[in-house]
Amino acid sequence: MSLTRINANIRAMETLTSLNNINTNMAMHQRRLSTGKRINSTEEDPAGFALATGLERRKRGLDVALTNVSNAKNILNVAEGGYQNQLSLLQTIKEKATQAADYSLSTDQRTAINEQVTALLNEIDAIKDETTFNGDNLLDGGYAGSFHTGEGASDELAVSLQLADSSSMAGTTISSIDLTTAGGASAAIATTSTAIDSLAGALQDIGEYKARLSAKENTLSVAATNTEAVRSSVEDADFAKEQMEVMKLQIMQQTAVSSFTQANVSSQVVLSIVGR
Repeated sequence: MSLTRINANIRAMETLTSLNNINTNMAMHQRRLSTGKRINSTEEDPAGFALATGLERRKRGLDVALTNVSNAKNILNVAEGGYQNQLSLLQTIKEKATQAADYSLSTDQRTAINEQVTALLNEIDAIKDETTFNGDNLLDGGYAGSFHTGEGASDELAVSLQLADSSSMAGTTISSIDLTTAGGASAAIATTSTAIDSLAGALQDIGEYKARLSAKENTLSVAATNTEAVRSSVEDADFAKEQMEVMKLQIMQQTAVSSFTQANVSSQVVLSIVGR
């Protein structure tokens, strides 16, 4: 490239191209600093963008799954609370049946005990009717379904709250116990014992469901953390590195501007030739 040919200032054009590239790179690094992301456009890293998008999809699915698990545990807690209250009442009924079975009591005393037990049985039914979640009754023996406990389509935990003794009228003769006689009270002891055992079994099932959900919750939490860590390493900007690159480019920008000026000035040497 001869300085005596001035119709095309090649050196200035090359310097301008370099300056434009520096400005483009500086804008990219400054954008990373402003957004906190290394990949702000697919052209910066197409493969990394695809990988980060997939990881983000998984992370968001895991977050929702964690919420689902929490909701499932809340439902089971509501059901457990209802069962626990019913169990407490059944224990009291059994105590009253045991008391009424003693021959030392009079008929009037047994009648009074029977009336108290009838009130307790009504309360057991009331608990069954009032223990609901989103309009669904949890203790009527018909609550069954699957909680979605993962980000995959098949990640589900089937739950079935089936209990014949969830109320005084469901599947047993507890609602018809009669404590007005010693014989009836003795029979009521066996009936309430069976109901207590059934209710304890239902509580055991709930405990097992909750244990599984807690394990699932821990697994999801770890998976979400690890997924986010990988996504961050792919997509997020390293602020120290980006700032270092900006400072380097700023120096190069100043140098390029200076070179561009010199390239334009150097062509003026022709004037000295023409002037002579």
